[in-house]
Amino acid sequence: MDGFYIVIVLAPLLGAIVAGLFGKAVGREGAHIVTITGVTISFLLSVIVFWEHAIRGAEVYNETVYTWLVSDGIRFEIGFLVDNLTAMMMLVVTFVSLMVHIYTIGYMRDDPGYQRFFALISLFTFAMLTLVMANNFLQLFFGWEAVGLVSYLLIGFWYKRPTAIYANMKAFIVNRIGDFAFVLGIGAIVFHAASLDYMDVFASAETMSSATISILPGMEWSLLTVACILLFIGAMAKSAQVPLHVWLPDSMEGPTPISALIHAATMVTAGIFMVARMSPLYEFSTVALSFILVIGAITAFFMGLLGLVQNDIKRVVAYSTLSQLGYMTVALGASAYAAGLFHLMTHAFFKALLFLAAGSVIMAMHHNQDIRQMGGLRKYMPITYATALIGSLALIGIPGFSGFFSKDGIIEAVAYSTTPGAGMAYILILAGVFVTALYSFRMFFMVFHGPENFRHVEHHGHGHGHEDESHHEAGGDPKESPWVVTVPLILLAIPSVLAGYFVGPLLFGDFFDGVLYVDESRDVLARLGASYDGIWGFIVHGMMMPPFWLALAGVATAWYVFMQRPELADQVRNKFPRVYQAMLRSYGFDEFNDRVFAAGSRRLGNWLWRFGDTLIIDRILVNGTARSVGWISSRLRFSQTGYLYHYAFTMIVGLLVLIVYFVR
Repeated sequence: MDGFYIVIVLAPLLGAIVAGLFGKAVGREGAHIVTITGVTISFLLSVIVFWEHAIRGAEVYNETVYTWLVSDGIRFEIGFLVDNLTAMMMLVVTFVSLMVHIYTIGYMRDDPGYQRFFALISLFTFAMLTLVMANNFLQLFFGWEAVGLVSYLLIGFWYKRPTAIYANMKAFIVNRIGDFAFVLGIGAIVFHAASLDYMDVFASAETMSSATISILPGMEWSLLTVACILLFIGAMAKSAQVPLHVWLPDSMEGPTPISALIHAATMVTAGIFMVARMSPLYEFSTVALSFILVIGAITAFFMGLLGLVQNDIKRVVAYSTLSQLGYMTVALGASAYAAGLFHLMTHAFFKALLFLAAGSVIMAMHHNQDIRQMGGLRKYMPITYATALIGSLALIGIPGFSGFFSKDGIIEAVAYSTTPGAGMAYILILAGVFVTALYSFRMFFMVFHGPENFRHVEHHGHGHGHEDESHHEAGGDPKESPWVVTVPLILLAIPSVLAGYFVGPLLFGDFFDGVLYVDESRDVLARLGASYDGIWGFIVHGMMMPPFWLALAGVATAWYVFMQRPELADQVRNKFPRVYQAMLRSYGFDEFNDRVFAAGSRRLGNWLWRFGDTLIIDRILVNGTARSVGWISSRLRFSQTGYLYHYAFTMIVGLLVLIVYFVR
């Protein structure tokens, strides 16, 4: 089976190498053929893996492919751990990536960086597969850094735009902060477990739970708590949790296909996956779980609010991602790991669908992304409209759609949780349901319903070099996107509806048995599952619970305020100008990062350069040492006259001094 799994990982890498290094030789068509072929192979083989493990119940595969080196008894290896969790992640990553690859043919068809883009998204798929299939921390860290690197390259894909360079540097630097903590967490675990292998570390978890470390003199901290929090700080950057979320909205500077891939199947899901995989460690630290729970709840609600004041269609969807990642994080903190992973899966489908639908709209709108300058697109883009509606209904959790099953599972699980902070978290994520419905359908109604505001807008394009000119006829009506764009939308719409019907085995069944570990005292899903009576019972129960009515209230409010009485929104903005401005400024996080963190770092670096480099190193250590040696040698050379009697006299004087010293 080693060769089987190696092909899954390396097929996208091979496609990336061919498209990236030999792009001119294979041409544009050759670039998308070789990369799509590679991802298709990985997807088909992932389907087989999922069938064998999830359906037929194959044994867990945990083997080493090769040993890189052995240092002081610690083995640095490359290997695969394939169980139901891995199989699910492989299927999600490869399917969404395949849809994005096909979609890219239409979206990027006139872009001069066509081959480079296909090479990078294929490389992205390879990096994420490496991460989710790892059986040790070394390979996990390689995949972790690889997805960060490729996201940096893709966010700044249009490198001639200053905003794109700013955005990719922001993503890179914020993730370096998280990665610093992530490395420290891995180091603490490896130091005490003496192994990088997951299974060895998990076997040592109980022993490590009683160990302490001294971070500050006289203060003992639980080793596992510190290590778990450090690992989660790494996840906070990758999965964009407050306050390390600031890079994600700016990642919209990249082309729409990569926005879909980052937000749905790669990068941001890495942190959620990692914490779930490390559940045998986190279950020994209530403090770490409580920390995760609170951070996730704050992100879910307050980042969702920011979606209400965004007018860029991609940024609305981006803040939606932030909010939904908060829901997943809350589930992890409540020890409902299966619920978090279930929402990760359903979210991957409907969020990729929403981003790609947004891209379809952007193509029709001359690459104008302002939803205030759209409207009435329903009759011109029926496929995009229908699929965007499915994605929106799944996002807000309407019964029957995938997001309903996964989001309601999280909310109900948190209601049962006794982890400190669960009460506050429940209130925030419940309120977040209304907010999600409000900003989602504000965007949906303003784009597809209402007056055709696009007719009053002059279209000049953005000069990215990939516009579909058939959509840009002066005064012409918008047109539906080509089949390479609409087919992925339709294919993603199917699991956006049907994926939720796996709620039984994934949340309340044995799908994750032996993979996720939950302390019995915190097993909220077991308590929730005791009352589970099938899909239809789950739906009926959900229709009687607050989340359903809050979602409907959000949709109704969006229709009334933004379609029937748009002046109400202006009145609210005018009545609470400070609140509105604070939300426009993202609560000041960006200003803090620019003025305090970034500017402070530059000032610190400038001071270190002036004091440390110029004064200490140059003047004292380097030039000072040279001057000191020169001064000493200039004095000593007077003693070297070359006359023999001078040397003889010096020897006699020295001998007399020694005699006097020893006699006395």
